[in-house]
Amino acid sequence: MADLDRIDLKILAALADDGRVSWRDLAQKIGLSLTPTLRRIKRLEDEGYIQGYFTRLDEARLAGSVSVFVSVRLEKQSTDYLAAFEREIVKAPQVMSCFQMTGDHDYILRVVVRDLNAYQQFVNNTLTAIPGVATVTSAFSLKPVLLRSSPPL
Repeated sequence: MADLDRIDLKILAALADDGRVSWRDLAQKIGLSLTPTLRRIKRLEDEGYIQGYFTRLDEARLAGSVSVFVSVRLEKQSTDYLAAFEREIVKAPQVMSCFQMTGDHDYILRVVVRDLNAYQQFVNNTLTAIPGVATVTSAFSLKPVLLRSSPPL
């Protein structure tokens, strides 16, 4: 963030708040004319600070309201086992995020399904069908408390 000035941070905050803001409205909001604003946005995109624009969809209505945090331990932590797991898990549409971890488990997933039956099908037909999966531990979310769309600026 050392390369970002106060105006860059204003641009990022405004876009994080409303990714559909018009460029003119954004320029007015940050106190620049349109051309310098567009130059800054282009630079922020080119440098990877802005990685894309997206629409937040209603996850519960489209995929289900059951959110499960799943800890996965593999039989071995070899490069082959890790790569095989990652190759397969990204194919599962129920998996909203996947992190390789340190500690007792190799991966933590956030899985979204409609109901317990759908989760059971996911575990039986997808997750434990991946070669090398040794243990699966599930924790069901009661409710979301915070879902940020951007890091602190």
